[in-house]
Amino acid sequence: MTSTPFPLPSEDRDSSPYTGFTRAHWEAAADGLLDAAWTWATPGGAMLDLPGRPSRSGVRSDGLEGYARTFLTAAFRVAGADGKDPHNRLERYADGLTAGTRTAGRDDTESWPLIEDHTVFGQPMVESASVAIGLRLTRPWLWDRLDAGAQDRTEEWLRGALRHTPAPNNWYLFPYSVAGFLESVGRGDGETARARQRALDLLEGWYRGEGWYSDGDGRAFDHYNGWALHLYPVLDGYLSGEAELSAPHGARLREHLESFSLMFGADGAPMHFGRSLTYRFAAGAAVAMGAVTGHTPLSPGVSRRLISGSLRYFLERGAAGDDGMLSLGWHGPHDATLQEYSGPSSPYWASKAFVALLAPPEHPLWTAPEEPAPSEGPDRVLSLPSPGLLVQSTRSDGIVRLHNHGSDHVRPHEGETAQVSDPLYARLAYSTVTGPTASGNAADNHLAIRVGSSRSRRVRIHPRGAGHGDGWGWAASWHTPVFPEGAPTAPGLRVESVTVVRGRYELRVHRVIGAPAGARAEQTGWAADPAGTVRSALHPLHGWAEEETVRAPQGTAFTPWALLPRLAAEVEGTQVLVALASLTAEPEAGPLGAAVGAVEVNEETVTVRWADDGAVTRVALAPLEVTHAP
Repeated sequence: MTSTPFPLPSEDRDSSPYTGFTRAHWEAAADGLLDAAWTWATPGGAMLDLPGRPSRSGVRSDGLEGYARTFLTAAFRVAGADGKDPHNRLERYADGLTAGTRTAGRDDTESWPLIEDHTVFGQPMVESASVAIGLRLTRPWLWDRLDAGAQDRTEEWLRGALRHTPAPNNWYLFPYSVAGFLESVGRGDGETARARQRALDLLEGWYRGEGWYSDGDGRAFDHYNGWALHLYPVLDGYLSGEAELSAPHGARLREHLESFSLMFGADGAPMHFGRSLTYRFAAGAAVAMGAVTGHTPLSPGVSRRLISGSLRYFLERGAAGDDGMLSLGWHGPHDATLQEYSGPSSPYWASKAFVALLAPPEHPLWTAPEEPAPSEGPDRVLSLPSPGLLVQSTRSDGIVRLHNHGSDHVRPHEGETAQVSDPLYARLAYSTVTGPTASGNAADNHLAIRVGSSRSRRVRIHPRGAGHGDGWGWAASWHTPVFPEGAPTAPGLRVESVTVVRGRYELRVHRVIGAPAGARAEQTGWAADPAGTVRSALHPLHGWAEEETVRAPQGTAFTPWALLPRLAAEVEGTQVLVALASLTAEPEAGPLGAAVGAVEVNEETVTVRWADDGAVTRVALAPLEVTHAP
């Protein structure tokens, strides 16, 4: 039985042999989280002033965020129960809505901040979407019972989202959702129509294929795909009942889940990759939305295994502390996971996972027996050329690894040196059991060029391709090494990288081009707790001259302290470097060096013969071609 600060029903291992969780557990989790958060409500209920580090938007915006994001949980809970509201939550949210919009913009206890451009602390625009969706979900029991004055004031506040400029990414779906609600209650006009069409047009431009959107005009591929870029349009189509509106976005969600469903470990953990990870089990929102609408390739039993596994994973690891509040972090509090826009209420975007409750009790999502997650099946390798990602899972330990050769956090108008490298995007690999090291520590899974005392960073990632075959796969990219503190990049300096995976093994090939005299290359592996069950190894195959273990005293989201292996070598001009990496929890895993029988390298080609079966992997670097044959 999972230990939580609020009561949960007894486990049901007959219908849910993997997690023990049922629909009743989801309802109890929603109730427990709401009860804890509402202890911090203002007298009128317009804001939930949760304790903790304020966001850069300030405490008033944070208070609105607490109201809006918990309202989303309550709305899914009540709508999924066909209006049954035994805890009388909607009355409290109605009172808060009335109080918050009565004199919006005033600096007092209850008044909501106005919605402005994203450049002037525009966080209220984000929260307007949760308010609008909550109202749309609960219309018969909340909106329709408000007096005309309260409805008009609410509409006026919401229209601020239509009249101001969103951030240039998924934010455009917030006015889209607001407009959808206004149109659903007969308050649509040209302004709402323009907001919706604008978002749909942008989505078309951001769609890259294989079910993946970029979060804006750049190449940021992360969890925002599931909990925003797919969720909002598919939910809108579902609530409108318009099949034509649902069709294109539903088909894309289905394709997205073909790959995304593999990014949950056997322990229920989602992939630790990208920003806003404090939203935690919101990672399951796309899986739940697919199950509710039917836009999914997954059976109901697999869908429930994934979403319940994720919910349970976080609850039993302390995401909801002793007070029942979701903390800012991953398991518990963890500063390095956070962004400046995160405040005490931010974790409650986890509310999006409760979209699962829109499936009624008799829905197959809740009645079908749980089935194994994709990561609990045979070993899998899946390449995704569109986002430049390579997914690798091993059944023996339930670990899923994501090799990143295409997702960065650089806006399209920025140059190579425009920003500091983001650990949540810039690393070569991520997993369901490790997190990246903090910015001030040695960077894990990184190829750095060291000139003097300055180590380079990977900022903009240029994908070169990806592919997979039976039990193996590859992905490749190149980047210009960027040096911190404005140090100039050496002319012509470039790093080409290829990752080839099979089983638990990761063949990492780098070609350094244009290295200046006196430069050193450094390659690190996975950051892991040396006392834990997960082990990291990195073995030199060609070009590397030194081996050492370095410390990350700030640890990761998974451990307060970590070690990581590092290789080093002097480089000048063009040089090819080859290593074998591994992250495993297999108790009987043999030494990494024994996996490779022979390695042959020249300036443009790497050939590796594997010891277990004699298979040969060949990586041609110019032009790029990767093959693998028995």
